[in-house]
Amino acid sequence: MTLREQEILRRTDLSETRVTKAVFPPTTNHHNTLFGGTALAWMDEVSFITATRFCRLPLVTVSSDRIDFKHPIPAGSIVELVGRVVKVGNTSLKVEVEVFVESMYSDGREKAINGLFSFVAIDEDKHPVPVLPDSVVQPNAAA
Repeated sequence: MTLREQEILRRTDLSETRVTKAVFPPTTNHHNTLFGGTALAWMDEVSFITATRFCRLPLVTVSSDRIDFKHPIPAGSIVELVGRVVKVGNTSLKVEVEVFVESMYSDGREKAINGLFSFVAIDEDKHPVPVLPDSVVQPNAAA
């Protein structure tokens, strides 16, 4: 395994992000389930935190590649959003966010939503920059 691959694994483990929320009436729609837009905003926030923890650089969201709503999330539920880096490019990252739902009053949980978000690291002039330091990408650069 290369130094770069080892560093990607290390950073991926350290950057996993978990956020737990309760679904209260202000976040629900006329079906008394979580607004899709609210779920997307929560997912985008978790994916951004995950990507930032991975590279510790300024980032911009460039796409949400696919969001699958598997079933509605009723009011009065607990949701856990889990973000993980799933792909690392030169200047970009892909983060998968899974949303799990559980009842407040019974055991068990299931996946309700999952999505993929893409980010690009940028410098102060808004130009793309590598997500990993040169010393990891080119280990002999410091020698």
